[in-house]
Amino acid sequence: MKIYEELVWRGLIKECSSPKLEDMLNNESVTFYIGTDPTGSSLHIGHYSSFLISKRLKNAGHNPILLVGGGTGLIGDPRPSAERSMITKEEVDYNFECLKRQAIDIFGFEVVNNYDWINEISILDFLRDYGKYFNINYMLSKDIVARRLDDGITYTEFSYMILQALDFMHLYKTRNCVLQVAGQDQWGNITSGIELTRRKLGKEVFGFTMPLVTKADGTKFGKSEGKAIWLDKKQTSSYELYQFLVNSEDSKVVNYLKTLTFLTREEIEALEVCAKEAPFKREAQKALAKAVVLDLHGEQEFEKAMNITNALFKGNLNMLTEDELKDALQGFEVMAAENEITLCDVLVNSKIAASKREAREWIHAGSIQLNAEKISDPEYIVSKNDAIFENKTIIKRGKRNYYVIAQ
Repeated sequence: MKIYEELVWRGLIKECSSPKLEDMLNNESVTFYIGTDPTGSSLHIGHYSSFLISKRLKNAGHNPILLVGGGTGLIGDPRPSAERSMITKEEVDYNFECLKRQAIDIFGFEVVNNYDWINEISILDFLRDYGKYFNINYMLSKDIVARRLDDGITYTEFSYMILQALDFMHLYKTRNCVLQVAGQDQWGNITSGIELTRRKLGKEVFGFTMPLVTKADGTKFGKSEGKAIWLDKKQTSSYELYQFLVNSEDSKVVNYLKTLTFLTREEIEALEVCAKEAPFKREAQKALAKAVVLDLHGEQEFEKAMNITNALFKGNLNMLTEDELKDALQGFEVMAAENEITLCDVLVNSKIAASKREAREWIHAGSIQLNAEKISDPEYIVSKNDAIFENKTIIKRGKRNYYVIAQ
């Protein structure tokens, strides 16, 4: 299976600017770019599919460039609902350096910063050399812009499309970059770059988008209990990443295997059979979590994630090193508790139990553990002396429900 056919089988092509692209990807070696703005100091799991497509293309003999928008990041890509909050130049520069290191370490891509060329353009040159090539009606027809018209869109946001189009043309002129790859929400910006390059230089460049990775309810994939799942293990531990993926929905896990792993078609189809015939074994989810953690963080971090998983499942925290325990705690919500408070009150105040009656029933039934030790007395005093790491105490209810309190 050639690269274009593989991308189609994996469901990774949404829109494509030209039928010529199939032959180019299958039989030529092209320079392409993928872009992201430095709005944070790490990429998140939502970026991962896009960057894996770039890695697939690289493995097929194509040359990737990652554009981190130090210039466009000062403006902000229009969102469907409201204008993005502006961040300072210092924040943008810091985030750029973080993303650059991350992209090189994880994906091995060349990284460029569009601030280097956007910064040199005066407002008069911008309007004369680029603005005149954009028809207002054409810009208004773009999906994101059209959705914002009723509520209002600023000129700053409106100009973002021109800046991104300018990026595509600049990379074509300076690096013979003929292809842009992006998520489906960037289709309007891609086609603007294609159009600007055609009108200003008389040259043809290409683009394709990939579907956004979503959960079963259609919302974006990549958050757990409101927290983003980051690729930086300092922000999201390998254990937390593993747990997020191993809990993927049955209805979506095969799609995630296609988009987020390098497993072969035969391997994925075998896992699809397992998912249908024995979903309770969660073999597909385990294969997904293993593949992603290994690719991002390596064998040692995967082993750490499994050690933590096994220790928590068995309720034996003594199996964990201090470093592993720290990673385990990172995956839990930490709730504040008073010092020297009864276990019964801790369960109620932290909303682990709905009432004191329920809390006492759980405790008497042996369902509650404090740092892996069963506590049978509802009046047991929980104090800082019970803390096992950074004033944190772990409460376990049943087999899999963990809570962390800090005193």
